[in-house]
Amino acid sequence: MANGMQIEKDWRKMCLWYAVQTHAKSEHRAAAALSRHKDIEVYCPRLKFQRLTRRGKVWFTEALFPGYLFARFRAESHLRAVSYGTAVTRILQFGDRHAFIPQSAIDQMREQMGGVDIRKIESSTEVGDEVEISSGPFLGMTATVTGLLAGKQ
Repeated sequence: MANGMQIEKDWRKMCLWYAVQTHAKSEHRAAAALSRHKDIEVYCPRLKFQRLTRRGKVWFTEALFPGYLFARFRAESHLRAVSYGTAVTRILQFGDRHAFIPQSAIDQMREQMGGVDIRKIESSTEVGDEVEISSGPFLGMTATVTGLLAGKQ
């Protein structure tokens, strides 16, 4: 059994993280499909938040990096499987070389996400709250929230 663990560690050392571009709003589909391969590790950080809609407040889950996810694999043996995966557009390249991401960058993202793939963002501002304006011509002034608009408004 110890020999099997060593092989696993050696295999992991040969794998690199790559940025994988996906079809619009399909990061979760691509991540699920790639995760089915035992030798491909996938990281797709997402945010869960509420938006005000015609139906009231509704929870949405969206990718932290829209249109991208991260996959760790051996390019020599899995490049084709990833490139032609469900909802995958391409693996990010600079010229003729696939761009890899350092393990430390992935570790830092995971730490910032609190060790979870989906981080829930709570809206802390409600109608009636007192707020201080932090930029612009009214910098430093306080105001009372009288209404909330959707982000596009």
